[in-house]
Amino acid sequence: MVLLWIAAGGCHRNPSATSMDAPAFDWQGHRGARGLLPENSVPAFLRALELGMTTLELDLVVSADSQLVVSHEPWLSPKICRTADGTPLSENAEAWNLFRMPAAALDSFDCGSWGHPDFPQQQPMRVHKPLLDEVVAAVRQWCSAHGRALPWFNIELKTRPEWDDRFTPQPETFVALALEALDRLGLKGHCNIQSFDMRVLRMLHRQAPELPLALLIDTSGTVYQQVEALGFTPAIYSPYYRLVTARTVRACRELGMRLIPWTVNESSDMCALIRLGVDGIITDYPDRAAALECN
Repeated sequence: MVLLWIAAGGCHRNPSATSMDAPAFDWQGHRGARGLLPENSVPAFLRALELGMTTLELDLVVSADSQLVVSHEPWLSPKICRTADGTPLSENAEAWNLFRMPAAALDSFDCGSWGHPDFPQQQPMRVHKPLLDEVVAAVRQWCSAHGRALPWFNIELKTRPEWDDRFTPQPETFVALALEALDRLGLKGHCNIQSFDMRVLRMLHRQAPELPLALLIDTSGTVYQQVEALGFTPAIYSPYYRLVTARTVRACRELGMRLIPWTVNESSDMCALIRLGVDGIITDYPDRAAALECN
């Protein structure tokens, strides 16, 4: 039996050939710790650190006043959010479009007290959608208090062509806002950017070639075809975990990419992927990763 444990100093990372400070194996807390606490919230990110995650995975959208908001959707989801007095939100995404709201308005919505129907173990608590600045400040404070270095951040820019100028700014504007924030917050050297949108990755590759990028994949196709479509080889190939095979691992090795699948929540699947040779795992359940044992 092999015991897979996460070191107490989980915020520390070691150098790698990709210019990323990547650990030997990268455990990433998906939206912080979505299986345990409200997603993309400050408490969820801190819980992920407590449980030894080496990387915090999070999503960014843009508010009406050009602030970077940590949210999976560019709207308030009625599945998890309500008004301050508990009134449910309608299913009309346009009515709760974050791109049409100033960032200050987000504090008046509760996106955690009602739990999540897909995650019965999630502990309900009142949380708001934070700004990236707020998350980074809280993580810095936590790591300082616990004598740990800043963790890695895996930051997804949530863009789609059909969302341009409706739910998100044009990709050029989104990329400019993200790069300015990375400089201002001192995150360069502590993060990578990921996206399903190849337009965004191509822009980042041209404008910030030193920044590690991750290609998110949710469709079938060979690794070589997908990298060819992107037009360059990213630092990380990040597919839906059920798409990963031994052939995927070999292709990533040949192309010099790290292979980090999402979102892996069952211990048996984690062990199977580790045996295949992946370089990391993104999970909603950092507690399961911390306790993982693979025969």
